[in-house]
Amino acid sequence: MESFKLYINGEFTEGSACFNSLNPATAQPWAVIAEAREPEVNAAVEAAASAFQSGPWPAMTASGRGKLLLRLADLITRDADRLARLETLDTGKIIRETRSQIAYVAEYYRFYAGLADKMDGRTLSIDKADMETWTRREPVGVVAAIVPWNSQLFLSAVKLGPALAAGCTVVVKAAETAPAPLLALAELFHEAGFPAGVCNFITGFAAACGTPLTQHKQVNHIAFTGGPATAQHIVRNSAENLARTSLELGGKSPFIVFEDADLESAANAQVAAIFAASGQSCVAGSRLLVAERVKAAFIQKLVEKVAPIVIGCPQQQETQFGPLCTERQKTFIQQTVERSLQQGAHLVTGHYKIEGDGYYYPPTILDCSDSPAADSVMQELFGPVLSVISFRDEAEAIALANNTEYGLAAGVFTQNLTRAHRITRQLRCGVVWLNTYRAVSPLAPFGGHGLSGSGREGGVDAALEYTTTKTVWLRTSDEPIDDPFVMR
Repeated sequence: MESFKLYINGEFTEGSACFNSLNPATAQPWAVIAEAREPEVNAAVEAAASAFQSGPWPAMTASGRGKLLLRLADLITRDADRLARLETLDTGKIIRETRSQIAYVAEYYRFYAGLADKMDGRTLSIDKADMETWTRREPVGVVAAIVPWNSQLFLSAVKLGPALAAGCTVVVKAAETAPAPLLALAELFHEAGFPAGVCNFITGFAAACGTPLTQHKQVNHIAFTGGPATAQHIVRNSAENLARTSLELGGKSPFIVFEDADLESAANAQVAAIFAASGQSCVAGSRLLVAERVKAAFIQKLVEKVAPIVIGCPQQQETQFGPLCTERQKTFIQQTVERSLQQGAHLVTGHYKIEGDGYYYPPTILDCSDSPAADSVMQELFGPVLSVISFRDEAEAIALANNTEYGLAAGVFTQNLTRAHRITRQLRCGVVWLNTYRAVSPLAPFGGHGLSGSGREGGVDAALEYTTTKTVWLRTSDEPIDDPFVMR
């Protein structure tokens, strides 16, 4: 089996213990992972704090930080095939997706490399004749970046890129599920030449690793991607250090199809929205809201597109649909679908047993028009289950779309431009895709409302998350300060 170590203060090291990582396609162990507990957490945070306060990192110019990020991006491009192979082995995501996604990850580091020397302060037109006043953007300090198993190289890039561009130091905690790709990424940070302690990579379990990390007194900012329940624990933990938090959480995204939509294009987008990555995406378009007049035709198109999907080994290029990442997730999805059927949902396709090893669950469509409050409609499943509800008019579509505690993303399919604008204004979410879905770019901010979190990743907005504003006052008069008991 392959083995992966922690990366702390510029050195690869064993942890307090180790555990096996399972290949979701076979349910068999394939790698041994070093496990961080409180001693390793403390060492990583202290290394990051020391590197932030002294040494080459705080003395480095912003453009110097940018050059390191550019070097890292080139190394990721060079090793994209290896990183994709590791991510597919560890998560079960199909190789054709991991290769494509990791190739694009490098662009995020390049974007933030270019932004490093452009996070300017400003001069204030202050209301005092004898003062010059300006602001500076300065790094917030030590960042704890907590990354889930799905799309982890991408989800770490949208934290590490802006944090490092801003001048912060980072402790990355990979999920205990499928952490190998992030621990392998540490090798490229080392090769790129980041000073010791600037980037530290650990993994471990919640009580022994996650809790001491998020409570640590020297952590200044916590950037987390994951589920709302874990986020609530993190926010409570942050009361111990008053660290700032940015939270990118789950979603129950509506995919709205109006009667004038290009149904062929919308059907392709819906398949991508819910069945790509086996539905294991925070922006999965898991609630199909479709106009009554085109519901039957649209569902028929979906069934025709789902039937030939190639389910198989994720390492094969021809595979279109791989396993879920864990057995626990598979069981949760099966049980939720069963409850939804009991609550009045109708099975359109899927929900059958796939023979063989691994955590496979088929693409599944449920018609929930008669049970709009079924569990599959209201709960985030993080799997390949599409819940369909029909609507009569625009007002009902908006009401159904906003009937959720989440607010991450939405898709709208219509050829009516004015309707698209009206709908966009009324949807309560952070991202709206019009006549497309699941498009991302390092230039565009990403994030949500409600149980979908707070803060933004991507774009200039993300970089500012990792800075704090310092205001500087300079008195320009040579006259002595007069009354010391009066505020200037």
